[in-house]
Parts: sequence; C-alpha cells; structure tokens
Amino acid sequence: MAVAEATTPGRRASLGWRVVGMFVRRREASIFVVAVALFIYFWIKAPGNTFIELDNFRNITETITATALIAAGEVMLLICGEIDLAVGRVYALAPAIMWSLSSDDKRGLPIWVGFTLALLFSALIGLTSGVITTYLRVPSFITTLGMLFLLNGITLHIMAASQQLFLFGSRFQNIFGSQVGQYKLLLNSEFIWALGLILLIQFVLTWTRWGLHTFATGGNLIGAAEAGVNVRWIKIGNFVLANVLAGFAGILDSTKFTSVSPNQGGPDIMFQAVAGAVIGGTSLFGGSGSVIGAFFGVAVLIILQTGLNIIGVDVYTYYIIVGLAILAAMIANVQLARLRNLGRFQ
Repeated sequence: MAVAEATTPGRRASLGWRVVGMFVRRREASIFVVAVALFIYFWIKAPGNTFIELDNFRNITETITATALIAAGEVMLLICGEIDLAVGRVYALAPAIMWSLSSDDKRGLPIWVGFTLALLFSALIGLTSGVITTYLRVPSFITTLGMLFLLNGITLHIMAASQQLFLFGSRFQNIFGSQVGQYKLLLNSEFIWALGLILLIQFVLTWTRWGLHTFATGGNLIGAAEAGVNVRWIKIGNFVLANVLAGFAGILDSTKFTSVSPNQGGPDIMFQAVAGAVIGGTSLFGGSGSVIGAFFGVAVLIILQTGLNIIGVDVYTYYIIVGLAILAAMIANVQLARLRNLGRFQ
C-alpha cells in the first residue's frame, strides 16, 4: 500500500507531462500561445480595459468569422498543392446572387431558395476552377487569377443598378446574424456557425480518408496516384469546398452588415486568409497544414489589428508585423522540412 501511495504522485506527474508533451507536439500549439499572449498584452496595454469590453470582444469574433472560413478552404487546397485566388470574389458574388433573387414581396424567390442557389453557384465556380486546373493542366494560380476578374465582372453586372444592396429583415438574419430578436449574443451566431464548420473540416482532415488522401496528394502526387488515390478529384473536391465556404462566409457577413457591396472582400480577404493559414502552420509547398492552426493564425491577425488600433498605433505598423510574421513562418517551414529530409528532426 505504501509503495502504491509513493508511486501515485509520480504517475500523476508523468501523466501531466504527457499531456503537456502532446500539446507541444501539436502543430497549432505555438500559434495558440501567440494568440493568448497577444490578447493578454493588449488587455494590459489598452487604456481603461477597453480591449476586453464586450462590444470589442464581439467585434473581434465577428471579424474573425469570414476570414477564418475562407482560410479553412484555403488550407485544404494548400495541403493538396493548390491555391484559389478567386475566393474573395465568391465572397462578394454569393450574397449578391442570394439577395438579388430574393425579395420582401411576392415577386422574389423565398430567401432559402436564394441561399441554396447562391451556394450551388459557388460550388459550380469551384468545380470549374478544379476541372481547368486538373484536366486542362493550367496552374491554379493562373486559373483562379482569371476567375477573380471574371467573377468581379459578374458581380458588377448583377448589381449594375446600385453600388450597394440593402437587405430586408427576415428570420434568416436572426439565424445567421449577431443577435436573436432584440437580444445580442455573447458569441454571435455567425461566429458559432463558422466555429462549428471549422471543427467539422478539421475532423474530416484528421480522421477521414478524404483528409488522408488530401495530405497524400500534396505530399507526393505521383506516389498518391500510384497508390490508387484519385488526385484529380481530391483537388476538385477541395476547390468546391473552398468556394462554398467563401460563398457562405459572404452570406454570413451580409447579414451582419445588412448590405451587399460588389467591392467587399476581394483579394484583401483572400490574402489575409492565406496569411492566417501560413502563420498557423500550413505549408505553401503542400503536404502539411491544419484548419485549427489557420483559425488561430487569423485570430492572431485580427487581435493584432484591433489591439494596435486601440492603443493608437498606425495601420502601417500592422502590415510590417504581418509581413515579418509570414516571412518567419515560411523560413521556419522550409528549415524544418530540410531538417526532416536530412533525418535530423523527427
């Protein structure tokens, strides 16, 4: 009995260290620590605790939502060795389609029909980009660069009558907006939807055959094909997923802003999503990445942007820091890959 009692604390300590070790080995651990450290720093630094006020906390979660959803789709593409530059335009086009087809009078389609058609059109865009990239062998950078301009033109034509489309009230806005009825939510429903989807995609990436094949396609394309993986359809499927997520993100944001503009999103939100993915540990060379890591990467960018604004630092400093962070993340990715190839780091 005495021996058992003597060994129990050791076992507990060993279990604790194993938990710490498991956390440290996770790809998302370092960026999570950075996000928490930045939050604490701005909490202390901001005058009058303004950084942790409820309205500012809601603002941070709302701003994270759309970019994190787009980043999740970009992670799936980057892992399998591709990229989509047009998702920022899908972000603007999907809500334009939905709200243009729907109406608050009897002449328009029901709002849920417009919502479904907008997401189906987003999926069609992803399918088109994927087919051109995989079957016609046009690099995805070029394919989606052309798609970016094409979709911008379509959006401008749809909204030719006005540069901004104001939305009518509906139950749809209560389901996807920042409040339910007259009650504001601590975590707005938009953020809850996004978080649920991100966790689902991380599960797919980690625990399903689709995720395994996505990693295999980006890690060794020829080897994956010879092993029986349909690499073309893996890439096409991830193009479709990325564009549906971008369309859904645009629709979510349209309920928050209660308006749609053809100039919203665009390359800015796409590059911010890619930056969040890279900072969160996703490699631009394919074969490795994490959706949760991208979420924390986006959170770091938004916390940094919001915190610097509150303490009065100009926006130029934010861009300098983001640029340095991306360079540091890429240098770390390249060097770690080199060490693994040399067998010096496992």
